[in-house]
Amino acid sequence: MDISDIECINAYLCGDSNALEPLVEKYKRPLYSFILKMTEGREDTDEIFQETWFRALKNIHKFRHKNFLNWLFRIAHNLVIDRARRNKKNISMQSAVGGDDGTSTLEEHLPAPGISPAEESGGTMLGQQIEEAVETLSPEQKEVFLLRMYANASFKEIAKIQKCSINTCLARMQYALGNLRSILKEEYDELQEAMS
Repeated sequence: MDISDIECINAYLCGDSNALEPLVEKYKRPLYSFILKMTEGREDTDEIFQETWFRALKNIHKFRHKNFLNWLFRIAHNLVIDRARRNKKNISMQSAVGGDDGTSTLEEHLPAPGISPAEESGGTMLGQQIEEAVETLSPEQKEVFLLRMYANASFKEIAKIQKCSINTCLARMQYALGNLRSILKEEYDELQEAMS
């Protein structure tokens, strides 16, 4: 763990209520990105992000890990899993929702499929296709992929977060990469042709 992380935590435990501000600044972007990719929407992401920090502050005296960010990932992981279990009810797209006349369906309130001009200017179509492909992975594979690719977590750290063996973690990553290769094969072939 980074020496400055330890110093910040120790200062906080000694009574300096502002000592964790550098850690929040340092880790807010990777933590928020991880939660955003693991949840279904920005509202969930904001709530889980805040709850992760709340639980971290509440239990910081119990922190014994080597990597503070991975500890935050583990807390967030547990919160995402808990929320998914609570919200596991199915909703029909034809369910009536309150509109002006009270007869509109949920399907009518959804945005049109595809990416907006703002999203298109923010990245390439290939990036969008990769994100869509990642969304098709099982939750376990998706989490391993995101932690490895976006958070640069080691497989040992990911195994601790997912509470499984390193071999299981490696297998999940292998399956995730195989599935992504299969889904993105056509795009990869087109890219290879364009580069030839």
